Amino acid sequence: MSEHAEPIFDAVVRIDKLPAAGRSISVNANDAECKAIAEAMNIVSVERFSASLTIVPLRGGLRAQGRLDAQVTQASVVSFEPVPETISEDIDRVFLPAPRDEHAPVPGAEIFIDLENDDFPDHIDGPEVDLSALLLESLALALDPYPRKSGESLDDLGIAHKDVEEGPFAKLAGLKNENGDKD
Repeated sequence: MSEHAEPIFDAVVRIDKLPAAGRSISVNANDAECKAIAEAMNIVSVERFSASLTIVPLRGGLRAQGRLDAQVTQASVVSFEPVPETISEDIDRVFLPAPRDEHAPVPGAEIFIDLENDDFPDHIDGPEVDLSALLLESLALALDPYPRKSGESLDDLGIAHKDVEEGPFAKLAGLKNENGDKD
């Protein structure tokens, strides 16, 4: 998906209009949105996609907490047969305004980033945050990268495995053996 593409569903929050007590957002994707999500994720189908988030103001930005639930179908990496998968992910993300210091770092300067910190914030520019991208990212990260049916393996396909090594070093070893050299 490109940065300027239309969001699949509406989950935009304006930071300047966010009440001090926060607000809730619920997303229940309809059939057309589920189809668009499946296309964006490059999977067979999305049968169900729902999320509920609580958004509260935090240090000039916001914190989004909640849960994503989805039922998806992917193609098996072994047989290409449909493999259903249930996704249930907790979401906790912080969005803070990008720093606008008078002393911006000079090119080549060292900048310390603590990658071990679980609360590493996302930076935002402008008064609004589109949480649809957060939800799609959470789904993409939760998908099984190698889906396959239970007990399925390459042996089930009847493909014969070659015991002979292939490649340039195997061919060199073969040449060495043909010339009468012993291992």
